Amino acid sequence: MTDKRILTIQDISCVGQCSLTVALPIISACGVEASVLPSAVLSTHTSGFTGYTFRDLTEDIPSIVSHWEKENIDFDAIYTGYLGSTKQIDYVIDVMNRVNKPTGLKIVDPAMADHGELYAGFDDTYVKAIMTLCSKADIIIPNITEACFMTGMDFKTEYDRAYIDELLSKLVAIGAGTVILTGVGYQPEKTGVIVVEDGKESYYEHKRFAEGCHGTGDVYASAFVGALMNGLSIYDAARIAADFTLASIEHTKKDADHWYGVKFEKMLPKLIDLLDEAQSSV
Repeated sequence: MTDKRILTIQDISCVGQCSLTVALPIISACGVEASVLPSAVLSTHTSGFTGYTFRDLTEDIPSIVSHWEKENIDFDAIYTGYLGSTKQIDYVIDVMNRVNKPTGLKIVDPAMADHGELYAGFDDTYVKAIMTLCSKADIIIPNITEACFMTGMDFKTEYDRAYIDELLSKLVAIGAGTVILTGVGYQPEKTGVIVVEDGKESYYEHKRFAEGCHGTGDVYASAFVGALMNGLSIYDAARIAADFTLASIEHTKKDADHWYGVKFEKMLPKLIDLLDEAQSSV
């Protein structure tokens, strides 16, 4: 198999185990070349820290992409995470049109909300912009909160399959090729991911922790991208990403003082083993 090179576009939180500081090592551990386009640089992430620094890199994006074009650099996939503004979303769409290969995948994690609320600084205008980006994607990876904001449905912590089916139907209508909805659980001790691909729905259920860790969405999406670029099916990549994220949370829970992120690093060998097992069975 020809080696793959992907581009991931999101911020750098220098401390905090999220965004690019998660995406780069996880994708690299999967044996995939990870190129980065930072949207901003923060001293730490914004959850639980105060007085953090922030430098917006929006206006650097066009010149970076122009240089890549001059060097004939392109990518087998573009994967986006947290984007700080509607202007950045416009630039990302332009990046996808200019430096993704004709067969390159467009994978969007619409990282903008959780626990029923938008992240600070986001509003309905941003939601509409991220929906436009999702409509151009091959694969989107929202959680339930993000799905509700994009579809206009009420956010619920308790729901049935009819509610999730309606949510998925409305997500598909946005226009993305495949939907991976995370954090779906029908009983208190379980959660999982649902993959909707070519009209077919598949559910992978696993253990749920009462309390999560900051950055698990980034861990999941990055592991999914790394697995997918190894030639696995979308469902297998989604399953492996879920198992790796769960193992990382379990490892983090052993350290009561580690409140600011998920300790995924020592679980990277498990991720590699999961990939090897899946590839050997193909």
